[in-house]
Amino acid sequence: MDQDISDQSQAQQDDPNGAAAAVAQAAADTSSTHAAATARPRRPQRSAKVEGSIDISEPKGEAKEQPIAVANEEESAPDGTGASHPKPPRTAGPKGPGHHPVRAASVPHPPTSRVHIITWNVGSATPPDDITSLLGLNVGDGNTDMYIIGLQEVNSMINKRLKDVLFTDQWSEVCMERLSPFGYVLVASQRMQGLLLLIFAKYFHLPFLRGVQTETTRTGLGGYWGNKGGVSARMSVFGHTICFLNCHLPAHMENSDQRMEDFESILQQQQFEGQAASGVLDHDVVFWFGDLNFRVEDLDMQVVKSAIDNNKYSILWEKDQLNMAKDSETVLEGFQEGPLKFPPTYKFDVGTDTYDTSGKKRKPAWTDRILWRLRATAPANAALNAGKRGSISGLTSGTKVTQHCYRSHMEYTVSDHKPVSSIFTLQFPYKVDIPLVTLLVEDEWNSIADATTKFRVAPNFARSSWDWIGLYKVGFKHHKDYVGYVWAKQEEADFHRQEHQVIWTQSSFPLQLPSTALQTVLISAQRMTAPSCSQRPDPAAPAHAGPNTATVAAAAPIRPK
Repeated sequence: MDQDISDQSQAQQDDPNGAAAAVAQAAADTSSTHAAATARPRRPQRSAKVEGSIDISEPKGEAKEQPIAVANEEESAPDGTGASHPKPPRTAGPKGPGHHPVRAASVPHPPTSRVHIITWNVGSATPPDDITSLLGLNVGDGNTDMYIIGLQEVNSMINKRLKDVLFTDQWSEVCMERLSPFGYVLVASQRMQGLLLLIFAKYFHLPFLRGVQTETTRTGLGGYWGNKGGVSARMSVFGHTICFLNCHLPAHMENSDQRMEDFESILQQQQFEGQAASGVLDHDVVFWFGDLNFRVEDLDMQVVKSAIDNNKYSILWEKDQLNMAKDSETVLEGFQEGPLKFPPTYKFDVGTDTYDTSGKKRKPAWTDRILWRLRATAPANAALNAGKRGSISGLTSGTKVTQHCYRSHMEYTVSDHKPVSSIFTLQFPYKVDIPLVTLLVEDEWNSIADATTKFRVAPNFARSSWDWIGLYKVGFKHHKDYVGYVWAKQEEADFHRQEHQVIWTQSSFPLQLPSTALQTVLISAQRMTAPSCSQRPDPAAPAHAGPNTATVAAAAPIRPK
């Protein structure tokens, strides 16, 4: 089921003495157009292999070690708490008319962005009790900027789906509960039956994640059923376009060609509205992941298990269907993947680390994968002439991608698949980090009379009568968590004003708000387009047909008392 504006998010502050504010713009879009399927061209010969920027050891000969351990890569304190979580300095300005504006742009941003991607076919299981190690929250250097979580086979039975419509599904809830204390906000979410894609980002990055849209493509039962297919989310990150595509492709050894046809169909059908990057492959960076279902051909079970037991994964790489498809499938040109230095992630007996012992005895395979692609702007032969691994990054749109880790998580046993994760650093040639809206808020609110919010908008920010400012507690999960709101609609007299103001009234706040909750709250604003918003922003408003869009425009702290 497609989700709309309710899956977009706001900015947040994790400082216990402060909070953040955000202004966002959203618009309903029409359904995507579907391109007609064409015959898949094949490459007669594969060009020289270019792995892109990979700083983990390249496989040479036989792998000798266990899966790469995640160390000092993700966000957290060693004990999994937020104790060592670095907090951006809080800008304190004088109160009164001379109060200095505090905005998200004042928070220092690293020159690169760290992205943590997870894919897991959860086999209709409920979430495990603890996903700390999967998210890397038990180790880390505090530099993870975004979490991208792609799940397949989330329980989609009729009774479960009806419950998920009324309430947040269990997997989304457990991810939000675990990540929100570390300052991550749900930016976008898209579900299609068992496929689920979640995008989280640090609160101070939200003003610079713009043009968020999501899409879905069904490929099951000839395109009528969503048990197989792809869900995606695209956005502009500091002015550079990125698309995240989560796929579940057809199963079974003999369906390798069908998997490629479905993947190409997904790429053709997913078209985004109103953006320069209208198709998936038009983006500066594409991350493709999911249960891609490619198998290991030719080798019998005994040979495969012997290779696994002796860490001789190179024997299996050569017969991996996805690796072989890169030699002939034009649609895979440019996609890169790190070395598979972890055991095949399918198929296991549920609750164990033992490969399938059922009557079917599925042959172990790397069905769960994470790949990436950079949009090339130079001729293909230029990459060959460069002659150095990683040089392809410099021949593309200017964005560089470095993979630090590519591993499985054998400790999770609730499914017959093991989750796979990868950590990337994205280095941008430049960054668009000027907020569309600057909020000016008093440092403290001692009474209702202090509750005013002034703001300035950039010339290219189109205001609407549906704009509103919401009040949030620190640690909120997504934009529906507001505890109060006030409309920020544009009046005719506002056209020539450089500075605007909204005034909070007693009715703008909840009837009963605990005094402790007012110590750390957050202001944000988001444009809503649902018709039911005539009285207030309605979290249960019906979803629009077509992709979602949103733009977070500013952030600023307050400390009401």
